[in-house]
Amino acid sequence: MITRILEVDNRTMTTYFILLGFPTRPAFQLLLFSVFLAAYLLTLLENLLIILAIRSDGQLHKPMYFFLSHLSFLEMWYVTVISPKMLVDFLSHDKSISFNGCMTQLYFFVTFVCTEYILLAVMAFDRYVAICNPLRYPVIMTDQLCGTLAGGCWLCGLVTAMIKMVFIARLHYCGTPQINHYFCDISPLLNVSCEDSSQAELVDFFLALMVIAVPLGVVVASYATILTAILKIPSAQGRQKAFSTCASHLTVVTLFYSTTLFTYARPKLMYAYNSNKVVSVLYTVIVPLLNPIIYCLRNREVKAALKKTVLCKGSGPKEEGD
Repeated sequence: MITRILEVDNRTMTTYFILLGFPTRPAFQLLLFSVFLAAYLLTLLENLLIILAIRSDGQLHKPMYFFLSHLSFLEMWYVTVISPKMLVDFLSHDKSISFNGCMTQLYFFVTFVCTEYILLAVMAFDRYVAICNPLRYPVIMTDQLCGTLAGGCWLCGLVTAMIKMVFIARLHYCGTPQINHYFCDISPLLNVSCEDSSQAELVDFFLALMVIAVPLGVVVASYATILTAILKIPSAQGRQKAFSTCASHLTVVTLFYSTTLFTYARPKLMYAYNSNKVVSVLYTVIVPLLNPIIYCLRNREVKAALKKTVLCKGSGPKEEGD
């Protein structure tokens, strides 16, 4: 492997990183390549089908599905930032990534993670309005408000990632550091820096607090209010119907937050544990793969629309959505 080292102010500046990935025997590398390639392609296919189904079915032109289409679009790019490089590294002896490539991957990954945190909170708010204020729901959740909320999610993600990058990219990395990970994430870069990274870590912690804690607070408050409203419904059938409208979203929120919360609350600490890569696989591969399946299993409207999309059927009677 050829590495280039530049002399700057009597110090060396890194132009490449080495991603150690999953160091195993070649035969197992091929097996991992096959598994992760299948997961990546299936994730893209699932989310693409959901987007097409929502766009083609008039009954899904509702705020809930508008936000779901944004989530599917986001997760297609979310996995694309990570998986192609990881798949190439499974088959290549050269596991290097350029400094600019590493920072670009980190920027877009952080953008999509932060956007998803906020988007999931917006989706929880949508369910709160739908269940707790059903008569005012069409008045409150207008197309203009939905567009503004979705745009705000993306803008917050982009700005948050930019601020983090300003502090992480200017850190000094000596020589060609070996990163014990399969992609450029915050925790590996903070740990391989050969200068004090406490300022970058502090900024990252406060931004993570804002991007994780505030949306999480919105989610908890929304579902606490929803649960209270559901328990006041007299009939068991009514309670089940009301809960089923938000069960899939609650499952997705639980999966995403539980796998990312501890990783990004204390990024430098998490890097000290070898289990960090296993946890990362959960939220970069498994969760995006499961999310579309969860929404399809729990939502009859989406299932009916997907059947029409896949089988190319014409418009006809649909099952009533949950």
